[in-house]
Amino acid sequence: MSTLVATILLVAVIVVIVVAIARSIRIIPQARAGIVERFGRYHRTLNAGLNMVTPFVDHLLPLIDLREQVVSFPPQPVITRDNLVVAIDTVIYFQVTDAKAATYEVANYITAVEQLTVTTLRNVVGGMDLETTLTSRDQINHELRRELDEATGRWGIRVSRVELKAIEPPTSIQDSMEKQMRADRDKRAAILSAEGSKQSAILTAEGERQAAVLKARGESEATVLRAEADAKAQAARARGQAEAITTVFRAIHEGNPDQRLLAYQYMQMLPQIAQGDANKVWIVPSEIGKALEGIGGLLGGVRSESVPSGQAISGPGPQLDPPAGRHAGLEGWLTGGGGPVHDGSVGDHEGGAVPRTGDAGGAPLNDDPALVQGPA
Repeated sequence: MSTLVATILLVAVIVVIVVAIARSIRIIPQARAGIVERFGRYHRTLNAGLNMVTPFVDHLLPLIDLREQVVSFPPQPVITRDNLVVAIDTVIYFQVTDAKAATYEVANYITAVEQLTVTTLRNVVGGMDLETTLTSRDQINHELRRELDEATGRWGIRVSRVELKAIEPPTSIQDSMEKQMRADRDKRAAILSAEGSKQSAILTAEGERQAAVLKARGESEATVLRAEADAKAQAARARGQAEAITTVFRAIHEGNPDQRLLAYQYMQMLPQIAQGDANKVWIVPSEIGKALEGIGGLLGGVRSESVPSGQAISGPGPQLDPPAGRHAGLEGWLTGGGGPVHDGSVGDHEGGAVPRTGDAGGAPLNDDPALVQGPA
């Protein structure tokens, strides 16, 4: 009996020792912290790793997470300065820096941070209108973070960042904003379309102006080139005519023609003057008398040379061969049938006189010393 009691006592002692050892050893994970209370009072803070506590004397509270935590709060109704109710959804990024303060300074730091965020948000947004609230998220985030960081510092909590996840105005305001945005977009579209049309018209006008300038410049240059070409052509023709006249004049003076040859050539040109389908009346020029005198002298000299001395001239005697192109009416007039030869007028004027003709007292052809005498 005594042996059984001893065995039971030994087993009980071993169990107590094992339990004591198990309660005295505490392993704290990384980024965690444990608060140890001895007889209900704060004793010490256990850090990550292996820690020893006094069993049945020290009490370990639930571990505290030292990592940065993200808490999303439900949308909170906030009234703006222009009396519009908007629902704002916030996200808080915070981290426990002092496990003792987070345990003993506040009962529930998560609830405390939430309520502090709501009150601070209402204070910040209450001083802004709706338009400023929608466009000033960075300012609101900065104000919330500064207020929360100051209030939660004594709780052993550091607020690193505050973000407004959503700002939802009332449905009626959303419809009005949508209409306003649509109207503004339509206005911008109309302005851009008008500017595009304006730029298109300006570019079109510029193109037409440049085209007109280039066309006028091209026409001007073409006119100048044509005028220069005509001037060069006229100058070349004038030089050709001048050279021809100079050549003819030089040939005449080098040949030294006498008055009878000139008269004979003048008589050959008269039929050509009378030619033409439109000629109706031909007026014999006044120089014809002097020309006939020259021709008569020429014929007399030839006849006197062909008859020997001491013989009488019988018959019509030898005659000159008619030159090529001699006019038949002019031949009859020269052989003794007087009167004007009507063979049409010269030129387009009815009954007009042949050029270089005049009345009976006009100057004869042989009055030109340059043509009659020849070179000195």
